[in-house]
Amino acid sequence: MQSLTFDMQLTRAADYAIRVMIHLAAFAPGTRASRADLAAASDCPEQFLSKVLQSLTRAGLVVSHRGNTGGFELAAAHRGATVLEIVEAVEGPIHLNICLSSDDECNRRAWCSAYQVWSDAQDALTSVLRKANIEDLARVESQRAKEHQALEQPTLH
Repeated sequence: MQSLTFDMQLTRAADYAIRVMIHLAAFAPGTRASRADLAAASDCPEQFLSKVLQSLTRAGLVVSHRGNTGGFELAAAHRGATVLEIVEAVEGPIHLNICLSSDDECNRRAWCSAYQVWSDAQDALTSVLRKANIEDLARVESQRAKEHQALEQPTLH
């Protein structure tokens, strides 16, 4: 008998959104980056990144500037945005199961023994994502990059 498996994971769009936001959080306030620079920094195809940046801009997390001095910058009010805010800006509210999306979605909810498991799992996930903010992640990433560079430098004897 063949077993069925599946991966429960966030979309690529959410992953790229987190990468872009961390990259922007590493800059001084008011610093802009071009879409091409953000695509390179996040290892994301530029066309796909356009859709991600639209979602982040619509949510007010990123400010888009047009013209020769255009680009994207982290909205001042969202320098401490949480990973949950970013994921939900791209994907919408997180629901691990349809029964968690609204009060009337599942007629089994009142007596279903699995409901509390799904609810607890969703609460745990959103709690972790709510505690992580991009300023802290940018700081950690910068430090790790420096440590990695130091390890890569040849030592002279």
